Amino acid sequence: MTNITWKIEALDCKPQEAGFTDVVITAHWRCIGTDENFNASVYATCSFSQPSEPFIPFEQLTEQQVLDWCWSAGVNKEATEDNINQQINNLINPPVITPPLPWSQASE
Repeated sequence: MTNITWKIEALDCKPQEAGFTDVVITAHWRCIGTDENFNASVYATCSFSQPSEPFIPFEQLTEQQVLDWCWSAGVNKEATEDNINQQINNLINPPVITPPLPWSQASE
């Protein structure tokens, strides 16, 4: 079974916007999957529109709040996790392989 972890790796902010300070405009996120010996990840960014009420000061933000914003802004959590699972499945059971050339083994 794949263990899925979501992380916010960075936040881009406008110093001043609509009367607020340090307004988050972009979140850099990563979804990581691990399955014993295999790892896969997806990295992307998510942009946000103008700040709205209630405004949460930058220093009070939590990673979960920002992830929730990303999912609300269109990051498809289920599709991303499906992608991670498919990447790991492809590592475990490669859909394409490159075996050694049959004639290269004959000369050894």
